Amino acid sequence: MQDWVEKYRPQSLQDIVGNQQVIRHMAEWAKNWETGRPPLLLYGKPGIGKTTSAYALANDMNWEVVELNASDQRTKGIIERIAGSTATTMSLSGASRKLLLLDEADNLHGTADRGGARAIMDVIKNSRQPIILIANDIYGVAKELKSLCEPVQFRALQARSIIPHLRYICSKEKKKCSDEALTEIAESSSGDLRSAVNMLYAAGAGIEDLTVDTVSTAKKDERSTIFELVGAILKGVQDDRRLMEISYELSDTPDTMEQWIEGSLLQIKDLNNCAEAYRYLSLSDEFIGRTFKRQYYTLWRYATSVMVLGTATAAGGSGVSERIMPPSRWGMMSRGKKQKIIRQSVLNKLSEAYHVPGDTLRDEYLKPVSIIADLDPLSFAKELSLDKDELDFFIHDKVRSSDTIKEIKKEERELEKRESKLKKEAKNKSHAGEMPAAAAEPVIKDDTRFSFDDPQAEEKKPVETEKKPPQTQSTLFSF
Repeated sequence: MQDWVEKYRPQSLQDIVGNQQVIRHMAEWAKNWETGRPPLLLYGKPGIGKTTSAYALANDMNWEVVELNASDQRTKGIIERIAGSTATTMSLSGASRKLLLLDEADNLHGTADRGGARAIMDVIKNSRQPIILIANDIYGVAKELKSLCEPVQFRALQARSIIPHLRYICSKEKKKCSDEALTEIAESSSGDLRSAVNMLYAAGAGIEDLTVDTVSTAKKDERSTIFELVGAILKGVQDDRRLMEISYELSDTPDTMEQWIEGSLLQIKDLNNCAEAYRYLSLSDEFIGRTFKRQYYTLWRYATSVMVLGTATAAGGSGVSERIMPPSRWGMMSRGKKQKIIRQSVLNKLSEAYHVPGDTLRDEYLKPVSIIADLDPLSFAKELSLDKDELDFFIHDKVRSSDTIKEIKKEERELEKRESKLKKEAKNKSHAGEMPAAAAEPVIKDDTRFSFDDPQAEEKKPVETEKKPPQTQSTLFSF
């Protein structure tokens, strides 16, 4: 039996449910698209039609879609190879254009994505094809990347917009569903159409008549969170049965729950009570250790009971006095992992630039290279295309690294403005029938100059000028 979400996915913009003003804006953007127009950044909560609308737009415009999402390794090299070629070449399938679709643009911060945001910015600047970025959280999108796009917000759907679509599916599937049942599903979905269709699919499996009682078991899964559990333990407002129910609703394993609870125990101000809570947590940790050692997971039940009920009793309803934060050890592990990623990234760049194996650079040359970087961080960062974290790896000065990268970006923006101005002037002159100044000047391929005032210039040897290295040539080690 085919999934109803895919089976009834809209194929045209006119079939999209809700957000009609946004849909009209997308259609207008596509109709008037031309090279240089900013890409769209579609953002909003999951399940409200962002990706579906992008595909429907491409279908209406006869555009070929090339998608790059978070399941792909979005390294700089892969993005430049796939997205770069997509954005600068025409379609071979007969489509009028190619639409580059980057899903989960707010998730460009993992190991595989290092350098991905910068590569996407370069693709946008040089693109000759339309681009659409999709994000759930617009605040998770890099500020520099967001400034190059045209943000378009998708809003959560209202229940009255979801109900007609559910009724249409019921009619196509020859199922009877009461208005009360449809309303129950639509309101339970919290504006998520995909969730509503999945609930209808689950409720209608194997039966023809859907009632309120039928759909109540297919409601959207609303699990408790670790924050609710820790808060309930410290506040002591729940009875033991409810505390255990919350712990069972979590997707976290007991060893993870233990670390969260441990990170919040210092909020218990009474030292004796705090020590008692640590004693219960220590006993729970013994059960967890035996579980992993013997692979006897029934012991997890005892570990959970001791850590939840024991620490709740010790807390005595002292309450939550600070924010519930992830375990501190996670922060240290995250920082260590990030530092390892940065080190590998700079070694790769150094190895590629100077043709020296990465192991040799790491073992023998990191210190002298760091000294060179500290002498002239601006030139060093430019040559290797470093970001502020990578530059700070060498000079160990976050403020100086940040200021240096800001200066580089400022120079890049000024250069882009000058190039854009020159292109515009050249375009205006060509429209006016004038030859651009660059084309009117004679091109001398050799670095020589002749004195045209001297009638015997032809008999004289050319005067050699000082040859300067091209702008792309490395001058870091020139003395």
